[in-house]
Amino acid sequence: MTRSMPVLATAGTLWAVSRWLPQAVVRLRVWIFAKVNGSNEITLPGERGGPELFWRLYTDPAANGRSRGAALSDLFWYWLAPGPEVHQEHLEDGPRYDEAARTTRAVLSVPTTEITQLADRCARRVLDELPPRPLTLVRLRDLMMPIWAEFFYELVFHEPCPRAARDLIVGNADDVVTSLKCTGLRHMRRRHRLTQYLLTRIDAGEVAHPLPTSLSRRERAYYLQGAFFNTAVVQMSEGMAHLLLAIAQHQNVQDRLIAEPNTQYLDQVLDETLRQFPLFGIAHRITTDNIDVGDGSTIPTGTVLCFNYPDFERTGHENPDHFDPDRWSTHRPKDTHHIPFGVAANRPCPAWRLSPIAMRTVARTVLDQYRLRSSVSHTRSIPHRAPCLLLSTNTPPSPILVRASLTALRARDRFEDVWRGITQLILGTWMVLDARRLRLCATYFAAQDSREISVCPLASSSERTSAPPR
Repeated sequence: MTRSMPVLATAGTLWAVSRWLPQAVVRLRVWIFAKVNGSNEITLPGERGGPELFWRLYTDPAANGRSRGAALSDLFWYWLAPGPEVHQEHLEDGPRYDEAARTTRAVLSVPTTEITQLADRCARRVLDELPPRPLTLVRLRDLMMPIWAEFFYELVFHEPCPRAARDLIVGNADDVVTSLKCTGLRHMRRRHRLTQYLLTRIDAGEVAHPLPTSLSRRERAYYLQGAFFNTAVVQMSEGMAHLLLAIAQHQNVQDRLIAEPNTQYLDQVLDETLRQFPLFGIAHRITTDNIDVGDGSTIPTGTVLCFNYPDFERTGHENPDHFDPDRWSTHRPKDTHHIPFGVAANRPCPAWRLSPIAMRTVARTVLDQYRLRSSVSHTRSIPHRAPCLLLSTNTPPSPILVRASLTALRARDRFEDVWRGITQLILGTWMVLDARRLRLCATYFAAQDSREISVCPLASSSERTSAPPR
């Protein structure tokens, strides 16, 4: 008994720390995102205003600066490298953005039937690689990444995805999202291998769509890598991990989905998942003009606006922390504080139509073959990559095995939370400091300014130093 006391005390301490450390890491992350910008930052909803001001500024045409002028941009460019300067999400308004956006829309403009068939085909190929066991433990984000790697490869190249290409895409996407979660450092060699592969395909004329002519050869590779094999694969994998984990942890929801396969209930489950676990935590915009917000108050040009999606999505809903798909049977997403794909007034996600169709299809394909169970924590950031048990519908496991596996999974997740949280604190601090040292965004725009000055040698010194922000 005496010897067991230190072990029990240590286990108790770790268990207690696991209850508050993950939330503390998230709060610290939000605080860093705000403070890194200095005094010209406003977080919404927040002290300056609630969801109404969030919406007012989010939809204002002057809240359209993407990267230039925000210290936070250096950190996001660091995470998204290589090629963040031509990443569609971070391109400033202008001809280059317009051409990139048209290209992306062309790639994603696929009939609904083709989206459904492609998503189902890719999902079945990846699921067929799982071992034929009654019970299989997976991490849902890892399971989903190969599916979306194959899906977007076929959209870009109009051919089935070779395994070697899939591995390159998954390696790139996993490295990006792992560094974003601060659970691992970035590995640029892994990302550059995908860049080189894309350059080879571009040089061979094997991309099925015309690429933006305003971009250089390397920038075109960066554009494809950033839009389709980084953001698209990461966000769809994260979204599906949230959706399937929510289904796994709400048995009544899963039972109803299986009993009502041809109803709109899956749409409601998806809406509720994206409300409670939005894919973006904080997104920042830079004002390119003064914004009058009424009662004599003005948001000045150059202000960094940090939009907190999780806080905004919680407002205007009864019992916001309760997972309730039925709430969407009485009101429409567009009439509530719910913007999973942004808003039409300010660059909505280009995959706003394709994503729900494809996600619903993959969810149905998974539920055709497996029942889902999980006992892990479910947070918006899911740094654990969503551990989940897949129960075969052909040879179901025994209830005793399922209960024992869920108990072990819960215990492991709680203890992993401790070292994972410590890892995030250490690696997150390192990457923030490294991003500030490299200043990728600030250096890029400083070089742009230098080039503009060099082609206008007759400009006065005052004109050179007071160029309007873009």
